Amino acid sequence: MTRLVFFCGHAGTGKTSLAKRLIGPLARATGEPFCLLDKDTLYGRTGAATLAALGQDPRDRDSPLFLQHLRDPEYQGMLDTARENLALGVSVIAVGPLSGEVRERRLLDRAWLGVAADVGLAAVWVRTDEATARQRIVARAHPDDAYKLAHWNSYRKRRFEPQGAQLDDLIVFDTSAPGPADYDALLQRIVQASAA
Repeated sequence: MTRLVFFCGHAGTGKTSLAKRLIGPLARATGEPFCLLDKDTLYGRTGAATLAALGQDPRDRDSPLFLQHLRDPEYQGMLDTARENLALGVSVIAVGPLSGEVRERRLLDRAWLGVAADVGLAAVWVRTDEATARQRIVARAHPDDAYKLAHWNSYRKRRFEPQGAQLDDLIVFDTSAPGPADYDALLQRIVQASAA
C-alpha cells in the first residue's frame, strides 16, 4: 500500500524538522519507501521569481498578492507531485502550513485530494505557542520570514488552532519540548491512522 502523510502548521512550529526526523522511522515501521515533499523546497525559488517578475518583494510569501494568486497553485502542484509518487508505489510525506485546508477539513478528503481508496491518509497538525514559534523564526533568520516578522501583528491574526470538527482524525503534536517517547507515540499514531 501507499500512504500520504501531511505535516502542517504555522511557521516556526517545527513541521519540516519533525517530518525529516520521522521519515526514516516511518519507512522502517511500514516497510514502504517514502519521499519528502516540502512546499517551500518545491516552489520557493519559483514563487520568488514570480513575485520579482510582478514587481514585488521576492521574499514576501505572506503578502496579499502571494496569498491570492500563488498559494493555492503551489499546494495543487505539491499534491500533483504527491499523486505521481503514489501512483509509482512511493509513499509521501507532504509538508506545508496548509492551515486553510485544515480549517476546511480537506486533508483527509479523498475526493478533494484525488487519491484512491487504497492510499492510507494521515494529517499531523504541528503546534507550539506563538512566542516559541516567533523565537524560532528569528533564530533561523531565513529571508522568506522577513515579511512575517515585519508584519507580525497582521500575520499572527491568521494563526489558528483547530477546534471542534476540525480536530476529527487530525493528529496534534506539540513541539515545545517533546521527548523520545513522544516521537515514538507519534510514529505509532501515524502508522495506525494511515493504515488504509
